[in-house]
Amino acid sequence: MAEAPLIVFCGAATVDMIFAVDTLPQGPGKVLPKAFVQAAHGMATSAAVAAARLGGRACLIARIGNDMMGEQFLAEIEAEGVDCRYVRRVRGAPTPISAVIVDDAGERLILPYYDRNLGDDPTWIPEVFVQAADAVQVDVRWPEGAARVLSIARKAGKFAVLDADIGPPDVIRALAGSASHTVFSAPAAYLVSGAANAGDAARELSRLFDGFVAVTDGPEGCFWVEEGQLMHLRPPEVRAVDTLAAGDVFHGAFTLAIAQGCRVADAVAFANAAAAVKCTVFGGRLGSPSREQVMRLLAAGPGAA
Repeated sequence: MAEAPLIVFCGAATVDMIFAVDTLPQGPGKVLPKAFVQAAHGMATSAAVAAARLGGRACLIARIGNDMMGEQFLAEIEAEGVDCRYVRRVRGAPTPISAVIVDDAGERLILPYYDRNLGDDPTWIPEVFVQAADAVQVDVRWPEGAARVLSIARKAGKFAVLDADIGPPDVIRALAGSASHTVFSAPAAYLVSGAANAGDAARELSRLFDGFVAVTDGPEGCFWVEEGQLMHLRPPEVRAVDTLAAGDVFHGAFTLAIAQGCRVADAVAFANAAAAVKCTVFGGRLGSPSREQVMRLLAAGPGAA
């Protein structure tokens, strides 16, 4: 393509404090971390950074506080090349924050806090700017903003992708009904579909929603239905150090790939590889890969079934 696609991301923006421990806490007490990083984060934010590192043009629509944490957030994300002109600073509200604990297997425990004073009103989101994007991606953390961005994008005939992670089932259903592409995490897929495994969930969700539906299930990869057939593509095998933001990286890479005109199987393979590389680095979205890293891993050939 002569110019990288422009993708508008809308949703979560946080500052995360990420602690590495041997094992996740099983009860009360004191646990001494062996490593620590602090980074600007959030589902939409991390996906935007991933798309930018992979060669896309990314713009973030989000809400943060008018505080020092907010200053830190903007400095970090703008340094990644993400356009933050529509990140709204809200007076009287703290910037959302998360405490994250990551164990030796790469699994994590997340405690996010979003202040109610951030507000829900999405009417300030610029319609013309969203219409000009090649694709949009939203998450479930700000449903009102997500609904507005999806509606504008669909009316403009653009790709409209939903990152369907755990949230209120009615919110997930409403947003998935408005998206052209919905990629569920396995826990959210089970919640909405009632299925007990990712493959069955993909089948059921594809019956419930008109758009493209996929389910991601960690090292088991991605499941989706294409022309009535269940498809399944596993990621390349890596040693997972930290799975935090792996799903966000998958979504950012997937949205970029479809915006570039890739067929679904190729977009899934690209996103699988991007998420796999991320898992090899501690620090959440700080491990988002470059395009060169992803292409090298893809050359090894992801497993498929």
